[in-house]
Parts: sequence; C-alpha cells; structure tokens
Amino acid sequence: MDNNPQEQFPYPRYVWRRRFYQKLSALLFNILSDFTIIGAENFPQTGPLIVVANHFHFADPVAVLRVAPWPLEFLGGFHMPGAPPAITWIPKLWGFYPVHRGAVSRTAFRATQAVMAQNGIMGIFPEAGSWATVLRPARPGTALLAVQTGAPILPIGLDGMPQVFDLFSQHRRPKITVRIGKPFGPFAVSGKGKAKREELNAISEEIMRQIAALLPPEQHGVFSSDPVLREAAQAVAAYPYHELYKEGDERLGD
Repeated sequence: MDNNPQEQFPYPRYVWRRRFYQKLSALLFNILSDFTIIGAENFPQTGPLIVVANHFHFADPVAVLRVAPWPLEFLGGFHMPGAPPAITWIPKLWGFYPVHRGAVSRTAFRATQAVMAQNGIMGIFPEAGSWATVLRPARPGTALLAVQTGAPILPIGLDGMPQVFDLFSQHRRPKITVRIGKPFGPFAVSGKGKAKREELNAISEEIMRQIAALLPPEQHGVFSSDPVLREAAQAVAAYPYHELYKEGDERLGD
C-alpha cells in the first residue's frame, strides 16, 4: 500500500484539461439554457471542502463543474444507470475517483483524505444516484467522509436539470438555477457501534436538509414539511443500486 496518499491522490490534477472543460461547459450552458447562479458569494476561496448537491439527473456533475470556481475532484459510481451510452465517456475524460454505489470504500476515504490534506475540494452526491426528481435520504458515505476528514461542507441545489434534454429536443432553452448555500460543519461523532450510526444518520439528514433549503418546496421529497409530498416521495426513496455493488473494495468499519 502507498504510504503517501498525497502522491497517490495529488491535487489538483489535469489542470489545463479540466479548465478547458469548465470553460466549454460554461459556454454551452450559456448558449443552450437560461442558466442562473444564486449565492456565488458563498464559495470559499479554497478548501479543504466537501461539495454536496442533489442528484436528479445524470448530467448534474456537469452543472456543478460549470459553477465551481476551483479545481474539483469527484467521487462517482462505476455505473451510470439511465445515461445514454454516448454520455458515459464524459466522467472518464474529466477523471474521477470511482467507488461502488452505496459502499463507503477505503479507496474513497484515502482519496478524500488526501485531497482535503492538500486544501482541495471533493464533490459528492449524497443520494448516490439520480433515479428520482425529489430528494431522498443520503447514503451513509458522505457523512462518514465528512467526519473522518473534518472538512466543512458546501451545499448546492440544482433546479431544472431533468428537463434539459426534453426541452432541447423541443428547440426550447431550459431554465436551470443553481443555488449555492453557506458552508456548514465540520462534524464529529463520539459514539461507537449503534450510537455512531445514529450520529452519522443525523449528520446525513442535516446535509440533505441544507440541500433542501436550496430547492423549490415541491422537490424536497422525504424532507418536505408537506405530509402528502413526503408520502409520495417514499415511493421512490428506496435505494435501487444494491445489485451494482461488487465485493472487492473494502468498506470502512466503525
């Protein structure tokens, strides 16, 4: 095993290539959509920082890259269910740290820890998939990584992405609004076993509520104050990607 994670996971990487992709995404979004950024003043100048956002569409990472003012790393799944085959090569061009969906892998922890140690920024979608257009509970990985690294969290709300390609096909410019919240945290836990899991669950819920505050009420899903909307969201809240997890990337223990 590499004894120097910062050499294995350097930050930043692919600087010129990624800068070109960010400028290209900005150009395309500005031409093809009505793109609005709210709260850009909340971006910290530097890390360490974990960026979190809702995940309603497979192209959400591109929108996050469009607004990010600094080099951004991503943790992402090996698979992109629902994405057209022509799109699946984009994450590979950017370069991301792949993890098994739903798993908190040692690789993910080492990469995030190394990036944070270099005052870097890591992007994570806590829901771990884009199978619905309302908020669902976070998977446990984001909270655990935040606790293990001690990094603050910056929430982002992405509104309008699911309609992007449908409106393109109708020769209409979709309206996309990206809201940037204020950094919060860092977090720590003091318990072990069941008590630790309960503390991590509370942190996960706080992360999702911070994201919910940046979205229209009808998208709050299981975090909605409306019992009717909460009940409807429960129908799509179940995590559907367990079959994509493969043994071989060790989970972080308690």
